[in-house]
Amino acid sequence: MKLLSIEYIPGVEFEALGIVKGTVVQTKNVGKDFMAGMKTLVGGEITGYTEMLNEARQIATKRMVDEAKEMNADAVVGVKYGSSQVMSGAAEVIAYGTAVKYKQD
Repeated sequence: MKLLSIEYIPGVEFEALGIVKGTVVQTKNVGKDFMAGMKTLVGGEITGYTEMLNEARQIATKRMVDEAKEMNADAVVGVKYGSSQVMSGAAEVIAYGTAVKYKQD
C-alpha cells in the first residue's frame, strides 16, 4: 500500500475507489498533563503533547490504510491530516485521502 501525497502522477492512471479515513482520540495521563500545564508558565515545546499527536497520527494513518486495503486499493492519494481538541488534554486526529486502484492496460 502506498501513501501518495500528490494528486497527479504523470503517465499513471488511477481508478478512484472512494474516500478512506482513520480517526483516533488520544489523551495523555494526568501526570503528564499537569507537567504540560506547568510548561506553559515558562514557554517552549510541550514534548508530551508532541509525542501524543505523533502517536495519534500513526494510529489514524494505519486505520486509513486498513480501510483502503479492505477496498483492495493500491494506493491512497491526496492524504491530509486534521486535528481538534475534544477536551482538555485530549485530541482527535483524522487522516483521510482517496483510495485508488491502478488501471490495467
